[in-house]
Amino acid sequence: MNSIATLGSHCSLQVLKGAKEEGFNTVLVTKSSREKFYRRYDFIDEYIIVEDFQEIMNDDIKDKLLETDSILIPHGTLISEVGIEKIEKLDVPIFGNRHILRWEADRNLKTQLMQKSGVSIPKTFNSPEEIDCLTISKLSGARGGSGYFLAKNSEDYYSYVEKFKKQGLMTDDDELQIQEYIIGVPVYFQYFYSPLKNELELFGIDKRYETNVDGLGRIPSTDQNEIKLSPTYIVVGNLPLVLRESLLVEVYDIGENFVTASQELVPPGMPGPFCMEGVYDSNGKFIAFEFSARIVAGTNIFTTGSPYSYLTHGANMSMGRRIALEIKTGIKNQTLDKLLT
Repeated sequence: MNSIATLGSHCSLQVLKGAKEEGFNTVLVTKSSREKFYRRYDFIDEYIIVEDFQEIMNDDIKDKLLETDSILIPHGTLISEVGIEKIEKLDVPIFGNRHILRWEADRNLKTQLMQKSGVSIPKTFNSPEEIDCLTISKLSGARGGSGYFLAKNSEDYYSYVEKFKKQGLMTDDDELQIQEYIIGVPVYFQYFYSPLKNELELFGIDKRYETNVDGLGRIPSTDQNEIKLSPTYIVVGNLPLVLRESLLVEVYDIGENFVTASQELVPPGMPGPFCMEGVYDSNGKFIAFEFSARIVAGTNIFTTGSPYSYLTHGANMSMGRRIALEIKTGIKNQTLDKLLT
């Protein structure tokens, strides 16, 4: 019997709870410092204890995953702590398209895929000297919003880079993407694409709560200037969001176009969960600045389902359970190869 495994971080609880609800054996790869916490939950069947998530590349850890016939569910921690090169070489079945994770982490590839999908994206600057408006600069990879900063000119940009280097937040080898900063309402569309049904599902919508940028609005602007506060964008949580129903037509179009583009550029495309991240500007236009090519932490809001998953599946369908259901269907219909890489 197949097991479903994941790293003990990010969204592991809903992944393994959903797997157990669909009848799977569950395996958690967790750091020893977190073992006591995860032992609180009775839906985790087996534990693989490590000191560092990089150990998943070790033969003994891989052997344990293979012995339990595990399918590994990737999430942001796998990308940030193990790395793309190692994920691509990991000799364990992974749900989804492991190769598209590189396109998520690489800013140039990410832009190429988003342009191919036809979604509107912010203006990108090739060098700091080109900056002629308020911009946001971002380090590559899944970092939970750390390493972001605003700059209105090249002087601001270089000042922040030096500051981040001194703080150890970046090195000379790190690459930054410089984008026009779009003022508006940030939204995150959570999708699931089933290659078994050739069908896209809108699974949920959320917005992030970030420190300290979401707290700055509580401080008068005069005081902000006096104490010289700079915004930071580290994600500490997520909030549910429901869109005006008339906007949902475009939301589905965005997701379907992205699936088609991913199939053309990075076969087999985008099986399973993904997220389109962007802003509705002052004209009500959606502009996308990121995508995540796997389950996102915002789905943790909806461990018993969202308003949108309810319309498709009824109650009690988390993204973690939806993944397990797809795998279960693939096993039953002998089409599991369409879901794994």
